[in-house]
Amino acid sequence: MYLFAVVIFIMAVAVVVKMTNIQLVEGDYYRKLAKERTVKRFVIPANKGNIYSVDGSLLATSIPNYDIRFDAVAPKQEDFDKNLGTLAESLSEMFGKSAAHYENVLTRARDHKNRYFLIAKGLSYTEYMRVKGFPLFNKGPYKGGFIMDQKTVREYPIGQVALRTIGYDRIGGDGKRISKGIEAAFANYLNGTDGKVLKQKIAKGQWKPIRDENEVEPHDGYDVISTIDVYIQDIAHHALLKQLQEYQADHGCVVVMETKTGEIRAISNLGRAKDSTYYETVNYAVAESHEPGSTFKLLDMLALLDDQRADTSDVYSRHGGEMLYSGGHRVKDSHYSGAEPSVSLARGFEISSNTVLVQAVYNHYRKDPETFVNRINRYGLDKPLGLPFEGEGKPIIPQPGEARWSAISLPWMAFGYGVSVTPLQTLSIYNAVANNGEMVKPLFVREIKEWNKTIKKFDKQVICPKIASDATLKKIRAVLENVVKKGTGKALYSPNFSMAGKTGTAQVDYYKGEGKLYYASSFVGYFPADNPKYSCIVVVHKPSTAKGYYGADVAGPVFKRIAQKIFTDSPSMNEVRNLKQRNPRQDKNFERYDAQVVSGRKTIPNLKGMAGMDAVALLENLGMKVRIVGVGKVRKQSLNPGESIQKNTTITLELS
Repeated sequence: MYLFAVVIFIMAVAVVVKMTNIQLVEGDYYRKLAKERTVKRFVIPANKGNIYSVDGSLLATSIPNYDIRFDAVAPKQEDFDKNLGTLAESLSEMFGKSAAHYENVLTRARDHKNRYFLIAKGLSYTEYMRVKGFPLFNKGPYKGGFIMDQKTVREYPIGQVALRTIGYDRIGGDGKRISKGIEAAFANYLNGTDGKVLKQKIAKGQWKPIRDENEVEPHDGYDVISTIDVYIQDIAHHALLKQLQEYQADHGCVVVMETKTGEIRAISNLGRAKDSTYYETVNYAVAESHEPGSTFKLLDMLALLDDQRADTSDVYSRHGGEMLYSGGHRVKDSHYSGAEPSVSLARGFEISSNTVLVQAVYNHYRKDPETFVNRINRYGLDKPLGLPFEGEGKPIIPQPGEARWSAISLPWMAFGYGVSVTPLQTLSIYNAVANNGEMVKPLFVREIKEWNKTIKKFDKQVICPKIASDATLKKIRAVLENVVKKGTGKALYSPNFSMAGKTGTAQVDYYKGEGKLYYASSFVGYFPADNPKYSCIVVVHKPSTAKGYYGADVAGPVFKRIAQKIFTDSPSMNEVRNLKQRNPRQDKNFERYDAQVVSGRKTIPNLKGMAGMDAVALLENLGMKVRIVGVGKVRKQSLNPGESIQKNTTITLELS
């Protein structure tokens, strides 16, 4: 027994020593560890700013979703019993289940000491605030057991339309963040500043806020006002989609730019999926750099005319539609019937003659190709546009003296081969022609705003103040109009609406061998031709050759549909003149009507021949009820003229 007592005494001393050591020596460490395991600081993601179209439509927005849970242990028994009935009724009214159901589940949760019982998921902010005000819940997390978990969901109200340009910001399957488009380019404005909240652990994996207020309140992101016009975007998207489906094409893009400012009013990029449906997958207009084909011939005309090496009236032989140059290399015209064996430079451009444009460029620049290439460089086509998006396509413009340059470089450039540019670069040069020579950078965002306060404004950026002289531009605009009137684009011509532009049909991947070659069909220009407001480019890759592949057939109709629909469907802003001009017939009818009203008559008037609207007004002023059959003027009335008027009597008028 003594031995046992000694052992117990030694154990007691050891416990006291250990407790003293924990309190005085290791106390801070264990207190810190306990706090870390029971109290934790959580990040509250800030709501991202919205993205709006230029007309105020919502393109992207962050919607907070709320999950509501109940800590059934937190409320006092008195408070729980007092508020259970009214709380159950409030939940029943909001969520549809019976009040008895909620009384049962809440009571069961308290009996089982459930500290994280789910009440509802995915509530909106308005719904969350309503639930927060319910009996018992309005006492907060510690007295009422109310727990709120907030999540933010990014929504795109217009769906797939312009989705690739608006972009997205999400976590991929590998856990990495993936951001594209405007969402990525302007993330520093959109994302805002996250907040912080202190939570206490109440069960395994379950935490609830320690107090109602956050330690640091989140600051929502700024709003981005894009240049996209939802009306024009919808037109462009569906016009492109229709043509891609009809020609069973692989992918395509369309861009509509406002001429003066460079603001992008619409941009659609559609690629075909395995199930043959089309989606916004890659921003082809920005990222896809390829040989443009005949649309590049505009650079030939700008150089030849502005350097005064040639004029639109100069005549060239087409050599039967096929010729050799530079050591036996062959160039052909895609259309040659023999009807026009020799044509002017202007006509050669209108019918997209490769032989004519190659002769003109090669003859005048073969001794100093630097002059020709430097002009292209001056327009900035030798480098990316510097857009805010990642993955912008890199252009290729061969430079004399480089390894890439060869004997065929200059003639190939003349008809759009051996070079590579993006659709937006091509559009920018055509837009400059429409804009009296001023070349502007494509603009996707107009301003950054916080409510009604402008944080940052994005103004027009000029790439080249004047791409050519006014005389040169005047001639080129005339030629571009003639392309549509009597050239390769003549199928698009409409006498009621003027358009100007250039067709393009390029062979793609021709160097990869048999079976790899396909066509890229394009049309680029502006409208209306006499006073350009918009420029537009359409590029369709890999259309079915069985259905057609020329630019005028595949891409041209998309351009025409967009151009005409923008203006024919838009509200007319024409001024209505001569509003105060007197109309004798109108005056006579009014005098007749006025005489009937003011006469103070006691009998039913003769209404035959009177406009239905006037007859109704007259009879109702006389205290009668009117029933109308048909439209137009009064043909017959159910009560005869001259009968006494009885108040509230119904009269039927037959109109025709």
